[in-house]
Amino acid sequence: MTQEEILELSRKVCKNTLMETLDIEFTEAGEDYLIARMPVSSKVHQPDGVLHGGASVALAESVGSLASYVFLNTEEFFIRGIEISANHLKSVAEGFVYAKASFIHKGRTTQLWEIKITDEDNNLISLVKLTTIALPKNK
Repeated sequence: MTQEEILELSRKVCKNTLMETLDIEFTEAGEDYLIARMPVSSKVHQPDGVLHGGASVALAESVGSLASYVFLNTEEFFIRGIEISANHLKSVAEGFVYAKASFIHKGRTTQLWEIKITDEDNNLISLVKLTTIALPKNK
């Protein structure tokens, strides 16, 4: 798939989902990575006015899971996240955060992703590891 086809697919599959609720937008795709951005506003703040860690994890799982969906054969498999861990390293109160999902391991059954969430100045906000699984569709 071309980058434009991947971005168009992301817009289509994100309709009426958490990704749309959080205003997550997929912005770039390469041969083995996918990037999305999310606005940081009161909608995703914790009570003290900074980005909620749960919103960061939702962004990370969204980009990692969609990357698995794009880079694997989804005509035969469902993609599901099975484990996620996140280290939140820096706070951000406004602007955008960007999540880049890159393969660490691309197995036929399980995939391991590194997702770096950065701010507009390329500061590392969170470092996330996501494991996805490809489950066969019943025919």
